[in-house]
Amino acid sequence: MEKIKMSITLPVKANELYDAWLDSKKHTAFTGGDAHVSKKVNGEFTAWDEYISGKNLELKDGKFIKQSWRTMEFKKDAPDSILELTFDETRGKTKLSLYHYNLQKGDGKKYGKGWEDHYFKPMKAYFSSK
Repeated sequence: MEKIKMSITLPVKANELYDAWLDSKKHTAFTGGDAHVSKKVNGEFTAWDEYISGKNLELKDGKFIKQSWRTMEFKKDAPDSILELTFDETRGKTKLSLYHYNLQKGDGKKYGKGWEDHYFKPMKAYFSSK
């Protein structure tokens, strides 16, 4: 199993970033891929035009999101990976820390690049222009 740890600091309040992650319209807007997201524990979600799917495992308002996570590329018998997001705000800017684990051997590099290209870069553009 492989894991990824990454972070980005964005010019947005923690509550706003947390809420955007769990809001279908805003998640779609900041990534550019269609998202249908739940704000409830055990609620299911899809992102990037259903390429990504999973379920909310734990939610701490404005602070922490834990989700089961998989893509269409996962083998049917592969277990879900786990995504943990932590939101730390300082002076109106938020450090988003991403910990993605339980990835299949060989997938860490690919999904790390995916997070950078399909989430961090578009989020930086989206939240910097607000």
